[in-house]
Amino acid sequence: MILGLTGGIASGKSTVSALLRERGITVVDADLIARQVVQPGMPAYHAIVRHFGTGILTSDGSLDRKKLGEIIFSDEAERQALNAIVHPEVRKVMRQEAEAAERSGEKIVFMDIPLLFENKLQYMVDKIVVVYVPAEVQLRRLMERDELDEEQAAKRLRAQLPIEWKKQQADYVIDNQGTREETERQVDQLLLVLQTELAP
Repeated sequence: MILGLTGGIASGKSTVSALLRERGITVVDADLIARQVVQPGMPAYHAIVRHFGTGILTSDGSLDRKKLGEIIFSDEAERQALNAIVHPEVRKVMRQEAEAAERSGEKIVFMDIPLLFENKLQYMVDKIVVVYVPAEVQLRRLMERDELDEEQAAKRLRAQLPIEWKKQQADYVIDNQGTREETERQVDQLLLVLQTELAP
């Protein structure tokens, strides 16, 4: 079974990913792969430089994420352009990693996809797990984590679908408002449910 793990920005998805990995579950990480496919020399890197120009590069030739972020968070068309370059590459690698895990006999594979709904990737997974916190908690955590003011943080939240809507679409929800232990218990509970569902 391939499960899509998603949530909202600053909802604590990385915590849940880490807990799954600690339990020996394969987690295919879209963000990590997205960073790999834009390394200098990769096809997506060349396409990005062709589109955005060399102004978005650091002195060592790698992508300046901050500069690129400023452009795409203020201009929807540019955000779409970047996504059109990066996403197909990311999806290809994610599929390869999930297939490799299945071939090695794993029954449960998670795909950690932050923008699963936004990018309409439901077709890539069998079930969807949403890591949930209310929007006001997201906003506060995002401001703390990325040292943003309220307007900057709110802009990033608005670039995603509302967390309440995502929660409605989920097959399973992990509520991440409490302590790490509470989240951990929910992860263990979820794995039990999945193993039961997969039992012959």
